[in-house]
Amino acid sequence: MTSLAPTNAGGLAERAVPDLSFLLDHTSRVLRTRMAAALAEIGVTARMHCVLVKALEEERTQAQIAELGDMDKTTMVATVDALEEAGLAERRPSPADRRARIIVVTDKGAETAVRSQAIVDRVHAEAIDAVPTQARAVLIEALTSLVQDHLATPVETTTGIRRPRQQ
Repeated sequence: MTSLAPTNAGGLAERAVPDLSFLLDHTSRVLRTRMAAALAEIGVTARMHCVLVKALEEERTQAQIAELGDMDKTTMVATVDALEEAGLAERRPSPADRRARIIVVTDKGAETAVRSQAIVDRVHAEAIDAVPTQARAVLIEALTSLVQDHLATPVETTTGIRRPRQQ
């Protein structure tokens, strides 16, 4: 039996293509853990930061922010509960739809959002700074291209890769 690719000690063919899934998953997981640790220093989570920033950008309902932050309904409710408990945000009835609630950031929440954004920017800068200078722009351009084109939209699958977002 002839093999088209050389095999390693386990008998599997050597990879002709880099394991992009591993590279992206690993870097994403490590970046998330670094972000979580850095944001924990001021008592917020990445989700709390996301909600604060999205709510400060413009008047948005809880459902709109959940969609933007890719959070299911349960996670969003828990996140806003935590923000309210910390005095960083509050729910108010939407003037456009009395069934919906908008998220309003308090003054304390706005100050926290400024601090958390500085932390997020620092963690991102540290990651980019770890890449050789000549490769930084190429990395950002390549990832942006994937996000805007080939990997812009998830493929629907019947098996699922994670718990589905609740509507």
